[in-house]
Amino acid sequence: MSNPQKLTTLAYAESFIAPDELVERASADGESLGAVPVRPAVGSVLRLLAAAVGARHVVEIGTGAGTSGLWLLQGMAPDGILTSIDVEPEHQRLARRAYAEAGVAPQRTRVISGDASQVLPRLNDATYDMVLVDADKPNYPFYAEQAIRLLRRGGVLVLDNMLWHDRVADPAARDESTTVLRDLGKTLREDDRLVPALLPVGDGLFAAVRR
Repeated sequence: MSNPQKLTTLAYAESFIAPDELVERASADGESLGAVPVRPAVGSVLRLLAAAVGARHVVEIGTGAGTSGLWLLQGMAPDGILTSIDVEPEHQRLARRAYAEAGVAPQRTRVISGDASQVLPRLNDATYDMVLVDADKPNYPFYAEQAIRLLRRGGVLVLDNMLWHDRVADPAARDESTTVLRDLGKTLREDDRLVPALLPVGDGLFAAVRR
């Protein structure tokens, strides 16, 4: 990674897909709230995956100010419904505004305010095409297990921040979030229910197809 040409290549790939104006505005809103938005490279992969599976039913854990939701909606089927869960009402207010400004019909988004650990168990098994986890890191293992339950066969599980500021790859880094994400990645890698990959985009994107 210290090779300057390698760094130039990674920077080129990260900026290959530019966000539109609405995504940039939502990202700025997220930054102002301390809800770090997904980077454009991550957003473009989310859009790609949603389009690849023809996603009509998507769950997002961690609404932020709507950045990831906008990317997902761009890739989803025209009648697809995004269910987004967040514990912060202000985040969701801004997300709703972003969806409206993007011309997304109100019935296409279901924004649920509450603790995801309480909301997820109430959602139906094997009925979702895609689940994105981008929320509090200590609860990632629970969210991931719930996501696998929610996904249909052929559905896609995505977890953001799985390289966690370049700390996951460093065995000397042993803080709680890093340890949780490192251990979870290894666990999911060996899970027979999944076909997994770890993508070095953004802060690390784990993606897997439900068998």
